[in-house]
Amino acid sequence: QVHLVESGGGLVQPGGSLTLSCAASESIFRIYAMGWYRQAPGKQRELVARISVIGITVTANSVKGRFTVSRDNAKNTVYLQMNSLSPEDTAVYYCHTYPPRPEIYWGQGTQVTVSS
Repeated sequence: QVHLVESGGGLVQPGGSLTLSCAASESIFRIYAMGWYRQAPGKQRELVARISVIGITVTANSVKGRFTVSRDNAKNTVYLQMNSLSPEDTAVYYCHTYPPRPEIYWGQGTQVTVSS
């Protein structure tokens, strides 16, 4: 069974930083690109950043220069370093394969709230 477990969210003030982690089953981590997605209240889920198996990254324009995605293949873990956070970044953040494979369940995500 494939698992995706996100962690690291929380409440942070505008301008602050957080690092999210996603532990994935080895069966998917070793062969699929991984992505970080987010869903804000009342909005569709969107891709924030993705990283290939060999570490090539792409970030959305809305977070470019502020968010950095990385992966540790030895730990089957993907990270999202988020800097200069703004209230517009408030959302539930999820990791999944990129593109999302339908046979893999989404995890519960981790809530990020940016507020003073």
